[in-house]
Amino acid sequence: MSETSPTDPVAETFEAQRDRLRAVAYRMLGSHADAEDVVQEAWLRLSRQDPGTIHNFAGWLTTVVGRISLDVLRSRQAHAEASYGDRPPELVVTVDDGPAPEDDAVLADSVGLALLVVLESLGPSERLAFVLHDLFAVPFAEIGQILGKSADATKMLASRARRKVRATERPTVAAGEQREVVQAFLAAARHGDFAGLLRVLDPEVRLTVDTPQGVVVVLGATKVASGARLGAATAVRGRAVLVNGLPGFVSWLDSGVPLSVMAFTVVDGRIADIAVVTDPARLALMDLPDPE
Repeated sequence: MSETSPTDPVAETFEAQRDRLRAVAYRMLGSHADAEDVVQEAWLRLSRQDPGTIHNFAGWLTTVVGRISLDVLRSRQAHAEASYGDRPPELVVTVDDGPAPEDDAVLADSVGLALLVVLESLGPSERLAFVLHDLFAVPFAEIGQILGKSADATKMLASRARRKVRATERPTVAAGEQREVVQAFLAAARHGDFAGLLRVLDPEVRLTVDTPQGVVVVLGATKVASGARLGAATAVRGRAVLVNGLPGFVSWLDSGVPLSVMAFTVVDGRIADIAVVTDPARLALMDLPDPE
């Protein structure tokens, strides 16, 4: 893997853009690992380019990352790989230290699980146009160059994508309220309180469980509540965490072996989506905190 040199002015310029480029690629691809690969490939292409021919480094790098990400999306589509809408998106787990003043700012900037699922429903060109323009304010003319389309055609793609996103959007709630809803769910699950579970679950809640045998999807509050009661006695230890910046929960067996990671999407005061990972192989790849 090529490394940047801190004494190289081109490398310094690239490093100053790295976080933004990683954010662009992640929102395009829904995978931190894929985003890192895209950013590294962008650096390799920059290192082979004559810096004198680049008049706007930020724009040039954004275009390159967009093109590479578009190729990845089209490759996924061509090979009919399982979409992120059919399995829990990549989960990044961090310690939840409780409410903090910047919580709402972090929440507003994060890519929630629900948005990743919505973006997966867009075609590659729609996704590129929406992400680059609506999330990163890239002009339509520049996006059109990536897609090989006119600025007007690109604008129409973004508009169509925006309508799809808005059709599935529902207002989120403050981080503190989200924690309360998740805590109520966990308490009801521990006590086998079926009515309590139904109170905090959206009637159309979606539960996606990534198991060693494959992905299991459960739809509807009644079925999800029934499963939550059955699974409540399995975990011995657990702690609240943040998963992709949103409230979650990690549970362990008494031996200290991770049992599951749960990620919650709360909408209008109810849980609308739960993503659970129980596959030991996937859990082993996560950087999990220690049990409390």
